[in-house]
Amino acid sequence: MEENFDITAAQLKELLEGNEPIQLLDVRNPDEFEADNLGGTLIPLGDLPFELDQLESWKGKDIYIHCRSGARSARAKEMLLAEGFEKVHNVLGGILAYREL
Repeated sequence: MEENFDITAAQLKELLEGNEPIQLLDVRNPDEFEADNLGGTLIPLGDLPFELDQLESWKGKDIYIHCRSGARSARAKEMLLAEGFEKVHNVLGGILAYREL
């Protein structure tokens, strides 16, 4: 299987309910995060190029990225891959899909 596969909201829910901590990156804006979040690390998409050093310890680990609907997280995934991160996964449908579960 490809290392950079996307996952569904249901798959993310399984991971979050598991016993293992995961690297969850939220690329929404602070107001969106404040209103509703899944406990991930908040780095808004526009800030991501300047905050990559915060994620250096995540290199080589599975990173799950989410936003509101999946569009910003897809862009963030491409950005991280271009910066040498591996095993980067976009959560399809974002938090909107997650909250419908």
